[in-house]
Amino acid sequence: MIGACRHGDRCSRLHNKPTFSQTIVLLNLYRNPQNTAQTADGSHCHVSDVEVQEHYDNFFEEVFTELQEKYGEIEEMNVCDNLGDHLVGNVYVKFRREEDAERAVAELNNRWFNGQAVHAELSPVTDFRESCCRQYEMGECTRGGFCNFMHLRPISRNLRRQLYGRGPRHRSPPRSHTGHRPRERNRRRSPDHRHGRF
Repeated sequence: MIGACRHGDRCSRLHNKPTFSQTIVLLNLYRNPQNTAQTADGSHCHVSDVEVQEHYDNFFEEVFTELQEKYGEIEEMNVCDNLGDHLVGNVYVKFRREEDAERAVAELNNRWFNGQAVHAELSPVTDFRESCCRQYEMGECTRGGFCNFMHLRPISRNLRRQLYGRGPRHRSPPRSHTGHRPRERNRRRSPDHRHGRF
């Protein structure tokens, strides 16, 4: 259902990997600064929700733009906010065409992003509504970050309009997740804002 198993290679079940799909997953690509921010002495340093949202929007825009420009039209992109190793930072990208997804996987596995090797594979997920945690969307998930259903992090409204309004078909984005968006960002940034670079 989510295309990722918490048991990984040790799982006793047979998980067939798709040989074709519109959707790819970039494993553990997004790093939430609230989960990784530490000072030199090892203590946790506070990162505000506004800073996290801005960091996330920058990441999302960079990845979405790069992938769409290089491989083809994206129908939907989602990023997991779960903490379990099999889901943490996973980026799911659903292309309009299966051929674009196949080419993206082949090329991205030879790339680096933010100092880490990119691990891309085809994903069986095509309907994100079926893979998402409905309790999380209502703010009621009792399993927290270790839930085995996707906890999808939302992007700001302005960025959603900007990204999904592009492309030849100018359609509205799929309604995969709604939630509180802290504030809209100033879209003007310096040319060197792109820190990841595929």
